[in-house]
Amino acid sequence: MSRESPTSLPAFEASEAFARRMDAADPLAGFRERFLIPRAANGEPATYLAGNSLGLQPATVRQYLNEELEDWAIHGVEGHFRGRRPWYSYHEMFRESGAKLVGAKPGEVVMMNSLTVNLHLMMATFYRPTSDRYRIVIEDTAFPSDTYAVKSQLKCHGYDPADALILLQPRSGEHTIRTEDVLDLLDERGHEIALFVPAGVNFLTGQFFDIATMTAAAKKQGCVVGWDMAHAVGNVELWLHDWEVDFAVWCNYKYLNSGPGAVGGCFVHERHGRNLGLPRFAGWWGNDPDTRFRMHLQPEFTPRAGADGWQISNPPIFSLTPVKASIEIFEEATMPMLREKSWKLTGFLRFLLERDAGGVFEIVTPRDPRAHGCQLSILVHDRARERFAALEEAGVICDFREPDVIRAAPVPLYNTFVDVWRFARVLADAVG
Repeated sequence: MSRESPTSLPAFEASEAFARRMDAADPLAGFRERFLIPRAANGEPATYLAGNSLGLQPATVRQYLNEELEDWAIHGVEGHFRGRRPWYSYHEMFRESGAKLVGAKPGEVVMMNSLTVNLHLMMATFYRPTSDRYRIVIEDTAFPSDTYAVKSQLKCHGYDPADALILLQPRSGEHTIRTEDVLDLLDERGHEIALFVPAGVNFLTGQFFDIATMTAAAKKQGCVVGWDMAHAVGNVELWLHDWEVDFAVWCNYKYLNSGPGAVGGCFVHERHGRNLGLPRFAGWWGNDPDTRFRMHLQPEFTPRAGADGWQISNPPIFSLTPVKASIEIFEEATMPMLREKSWKLTGFLRFLLERDAGGVFEIVTPRDPRAHGCQLSILVHDRARERFAALEEAGVICDFREPDVIRAAPVPLYNTFVDVWRFARVLADAVG
């Protein structure tokens, strides 16, 4: 599936004492202090398992934002070049650190816009339908914004989504999509598919797809391959360059902890980044920086090489600042170590949930730890809303997806084994 390989998991015990022993031995435990933990109604830290929806605030965000405000006050427009972190080149600080998060080369990643805007910009370039090859592939349970974006692109090109959209679906009676079924689809209909663009990790089930295998199979059939990595970046290890992915888009407010509505990210493989003749929607910040400030004297757009050439507008500094604060932490913690802890947290959570399920709920996330990230999705068969309300009342913050799925995501940067134990204990009591 990938280069990830989980080590053997410990022999779990269903006790708070065991959870505390695991926390005491955790080499990443100190990173929790680098985040601001919400408080429950009783004033104690909440059990926060919603990092798959919105990551917690890094403690350095306020300081970094204040520094940008000070530079604005002191320098005015000259802050573009004289500030502590000059705004003119601000987005370039993520050239290497952002690329490292997704297994890319410097220049293949740019932080810009938001996920869906970036998806549209990528489709403007890479969705080039013909009379014989015009269909787009996503999952049946794709995040709604992806579905809306893809359907609207099809309509703008004159296609009926009922015909042109192919949905990846589980087999009857199953919850997740089998890799072999995707490969069979590509073998049978790959010649019809212009764009293959599912999510790397499905938002509803938490399934981590075999990106390398699916990408290779789709490209063998001549399809352009893009991925929505919103639930994958900062969650699982990725190697987008080596996997020969054409493009990818993501948001930075989930596992990358960059704040509500944070600036998103975009990957464009270097073979496309070098092709300055590719059609795209143009804006002045994607232009060659050597001529960017010629303004009206430069009426023709000359894209900058690399992913930067797809930028439309100048970077929103106050929205990029939290991205800096978060990625600094990832640079220290490293994805391999985070993934190692994630396997243990989710393994412990699965152990506890299956022990206390009582037939009321089932975990629909794949059992293989290589096939999921931090999130486990729990299908509740009886009074799902009431059970979720019991979690909220107990100071447990997770999320609910209609009609009957509770999603819990123990994030290794700031969640503990005691957090996992508390969640499972409250849910078990609610079941009882």
